[in-house]
Amino acid sequence: MFGSFDEALDFCNEQAIRMIDFKIIDLLGRWHHLSIPLGRFKPEILEYGIGFDGSNYGFAPVENSDMVFIPDLSTAVYDPFTAVPTLSMIGDIFVIAQPDNYRFDQDPRSIAVKAEEYMKSTGIADEMRIGPEFEFHVFDHVSYECSPQKSGFTIDAKQAIWNSGDNEKQNLGYKIPANGGYHVAPPQDILYDLRARMCLLMEENKIPVKYHHHEVGGPGQIEIEVEFGPLREMADRTMLAKYLIKNLAFQEGKTVTFMPKPIFAEAGNGMHVHMHLFKNGEPLFYDASGYSNLSQLALNFIGGILQHAPALLAFTNPSTNSYKRLIPGYEAPVSVCFATANRSAVIRVPAYAKSPYHKRFEFRSSDATCNPYLAYSAILMAGLDGVQKKIDPVAAGFGPYDMNLYNLSPEKQAQIKSLPRSLDEALDALEKDYEFLLPGGVFPRRLIEIWIENKRKEARKVNEIPHPMEFELYYDL
Repeated sequence: MFGSFDEALDFCNEQAIRMIDFKIIDLLGRWHHLSIPLGRFKPEILEYGIGFDGSNYGFAPVENSDMVFIPDLSTAVYDPFTAVPTLSMIGDIFVIAQPDNYRFDQDPRSIAVKAEEYMKSTGIADEMRIGPEFEFHVFDHVSYECSPQKSGFTIDAKQAIWNSGDNEKQNLGYKIPANGGYHVAPPQDILYDLRARMCLLMEENKIPVKYHHHEVGGPGQIEIEVEFGPLREMADRTMLAKYLIKNLAFQEGKTVTFMPKPIFAEAGNGMHVHMHLFKNGEPLFYDASGYSNLSQLALNFIGGILQHAPALLAFTNPSTNSYKRLIPGYEAPVSVCFATANRSAVIRVPAYAKSPYHKRFEFRSSDATCNPYLAYSAILMAGLDGVQKKIDPVAAGFGPYDMNLYNLSPEKQAQIKSLPRSLDEALDALEKDYEFLLPGGVFPRRLIEIWIENKRKEARKVNEIPHPMEFELYYDL
């Protein structure tokens, strides 16, 4: 938003801003924030930063945890959810050193910057443009408990089919059947106005929206798809979009979750990532004579992603809940392959994207529990590895499979490599296959180790807790 401190200060004075808020991302992908009165906002902050405890962000050991963040003025936005007029901006993490502080190599935002720099250094491309699809549920109620003697959750959405028989209060019908919500119109689509306000709020904050609609999931599942942007900038927009969406819903008495699979037997929430490469403003993925009009470079990029897909999922699908979505029958991919217009493949080439500047493909397995800086960077590094090693996805047996993979015989399905079925499997794959992330110092080896360590703990925590279904299956044995 701003190119200098003076520009930012002038804006604050013109708009009667009273507080300056700084948002810093932790390793797992959550924003934290710290605020100061406008009078404490000085040019020195842009040079020396503001101190914080890095150990609480999952980065530094307690005995050496002093770090600083320096705000990026270009990310400044007016926060629409605060009673006190507030200007908010993202901070970059630095290590304290003499004579000068230096950028922390495990800062997720730093990794996205290095990924773009590495891409340019290879000479392959100078820009990766990506466009995520945000799928999420809007609920009217959620409660959950996990204690030694009791565990479970309750979710409710007024529009859900399970409320069709509610006689406790006025019921006007027009509920949405299970898995029957795709593009439904009012009066069933009671979330239209909320979605529209979300989109307008995103547009006001420089996140151009392509379209929005009700998704397949009957109990309040919706999708907002945004226009393309450069990798690091789109990671910033992803964090901001989730912030705006959640807070607007909360403000209106509703709650949003991006959990991949919050409801059993309903469609899950993915975050499909569309992508294409450019060099000197020219598209690199188009070839009129290639398969689905894709260039050889695009096919090699696909080859790299598919080759490293099991390891990639440790960053693009980093929650135990992610793998409850990646099951057959819900338009979520389970097979490592590519195809045109096929939503059962990990990589789908949209048939409608015909022009050179629109030719692209999408990675369909990813979901919004990821840290977008790490996920987008890992996808880029896998694709670049495929280009450099000339990995041919056809020769490697990844397709194209232009048919419904769910309808293949078990014998034929067994011939296609499967995605990991659990977070532990994805972490196993990452432990065996991470070298593609290291060139250019993009992913520090230590960050990969910490990531695996932390995610193993999450998986153990879930695996060690008795599940309600286990009582149904085994209590009487």
